[in-house]
Amino acid sequence: MPAASPPPASSTNDPSPSLSLGLVQMMQQSVQRQRMSEGGQLISLQSSGSSLSDPIQVETAMQITSRDGTQLLLHNNTGGFSPVTSTQRLKRKGPPLESGQFRTPTYPSSNQSMAGRNSSPSGGQQSQVTYQQPSSRAGSQLAVNQTAHGAFRAIITAEQHQNGIPRPLPSNMTPRVGANLNSYPAQDHGARKRAVHDWGNRPLAEVDPDLWEIMEKEKSRQWRGIELIASENFTSLAVFEALGSHLTNKYSEGLPGNRYYKGNEYIDQIESLCISRALAAFHLDPEKWGVNVQPYSCSSANFAVYTALLQPNDRIMGLDVLSGGHVSHGYHTQSGKKIPAASIYFQTLPFKVHPETGLIDYEKMEEIALLYRPKILICGGSSYPREWNYARFRQVADKINAVLMCDMAHVSGLVAAQECLSPFDYCDVVTTTTHKSLRGPRGGMVFFRKGLKSAKEGQYTFEKEINIAVHPTIQGGPHNNHIAALAAALKQACSAEYKEYIQQVKKNAQALAEGLKRRGCKLVTDGTDNHLMLWDLRPFGISSSLFEEVCEACHITVNKNAVYGDSSSFQPGGIRIGTPAMTSRGCNEGDFDLIAEFLHRAMQLTAALQKENSKQPQRLFGSNSEIQALRAKVEDFATAFEMPGFESSAVRQ
Repeated sequence: MPAASPPPASSTNDPSPSLSLGLVQMMQQSVQRQRMSEGGQLISLQSSGSSLSDPIQVETAMQITSRDGTQLLLHNNTGGFSPVTSTQRLKRKGPPLESGQFRTPTYPSSNQSMAGRNSSPSGGQQSQVTYQQPSSRAGSQLAVNQTAHGAFRAIITAEQHQNGIPRPLPSNMTPRVGANLNSYPAQDHGARKRAVHDWGNRPLAEVDPDLWEIMEKEKSRQWRGIELIASENFTSLAVFEALGSHLTNKYSEGLPGNRYYKGNEYIDQIESLCISRALAAFHLDPEKWGVNVQPYSCSSANFAVYTALLQPNDRIMGLDVLSGGHVSHGYHTQSGKKIPAASIYFQTLPFKVHPETGLIDYEKMEEIALLYRPKILICGGSSYPREWNYARFRQVADKINAVLMCDMAHVSGLVAAQECLSPFDYCDVVTTTTHKSLRGPRGGMVFFRKGLKSAKEGQYTFEKEINIAVHPTIQGGPHNNHIAALAAALKQACSAEYKEYIQQVKKNAQALAEGLKRRGCKLVTDGTDNHLMLWDLRPFGISSSLFEEVCEACHITVNKNAVYGDSSSFQPGGIRIGTPAMTSRGCNEGDFDLIAEFLHRAMQLTAALQKENSKQPQRLFGSNSEIQALRAKVEDFATAFEMPGFESSAVRQ
């Protein structure tokens, strides 16, 4: 409360010093009084204005009042009040208050009787602070009592009443009062509770049946189909519970222990737990590595790294999109149009795979890097089916004094399970998604080296720069529900069962690749070392877009993908296939050989449809008996497996 100006000095002939402006400001100008009888009764003071209802404000008013010389009252042994003398001040614990400081006052004893005291419903002691404005009539006095509940009452003696009609309160004694919460009718409180329940605690099916119906159809689609998109997976019920929780209510800009908003004690604990589990999942020393778990996606995590470590127009070098790289590492169309933010705000130049083998041409990569001299060299991609030679990338990065960054979004699950080479052995910064092979919620993470770089170069500075880039430069508040769900997924990723899962993912990928090759299909690099493969459809002369549509009509989901030699990623000649999702449902090598048969049959149907009607073949899907027959086989196959995250028995037929 702002400090009050001191009142004019009182005349020595005036025994009634005026109240301080500080107290007057805390009193309201209109008071509704109840009719009182002889003997001193309780006056109920009600106000529609703001209330002075907490002890801190009352303490402030008392301090100002005492400095102005207004008399204070103490509750005496006879049940009345006595003025506080110059030598009898309210007892304090500690030194006198300075201007702007607050302290809870010493209240009268709880066993003393006082007219007008309320009984707390909880049985707790109610504290009182009283003030006196001496009346011009001898023996009369007015006291304002503030209870712990914030309800004000006035006690007035019988001498202040004439024929049962109370005297008006002095204008400078009109108290500012708050509503007594205990006086609300029970039925009104119940109605408000019901209103909140009706708004906030009804199920989605009841609140929005249209949306719920669509969501149920999607649930059925997932259960009835074969999911082969390499970047998709199914997550657990535990992750769902954290993701769809009350944690979405909280705003928590900043990092654990340093938030902009209060009320983040448990949010800090959750994020700290997630951080420690992320480091443990990838077998990292917390003294040498840090991680930010707040990015909304891996693309935003990548851009946070660029923002943190580069200046506008600095150079980035990564794998070409048509060679299996990711668009967030930089991409220009043949016409020169810059697609991602990385290419808009920075200069990007790609390296490519060998045109004959489909493998990264490391000699050519080094040659380009030595000429281009990027400040960030990126390894990692979205459709490269082979291992990455991180050691070779490190050698090149050291020659050009570049930061070596890895985007391990696709292989992060394999890295955690130690079923592939680890980028952490060589890279400075590592980014990843949190879904895909990790089976977590959709989001991103940024790992960075910290501590001593070398005696000559000093400490790594990535931590501060990257954390600031994530927030506040690029993002606002983190999604706490996602971070909690990620913490749950990372705990699962540290288990022996998860390692077995990743091992099965790789076995299934090998089985699917061999099954396709036996049926005459061409795979880029002739196979896979990880969880995905790239099927080149160009030898069959069919459109990858049409094949994608035929598969969807048969309840198989795949995605078209560029292969080296394509003129555009928007009209690709390949199909990317992955095994993590169906492995999460329990499929093994034999099941994936049957899936290879389904895919080969879909390819044959696509070729026939393209030949019959090359313009609008999708119009024939509904009436095509062969597509219907393949769809029935796929549904029979898929519905025989369990569905993570929800009970298949609850899926609407």
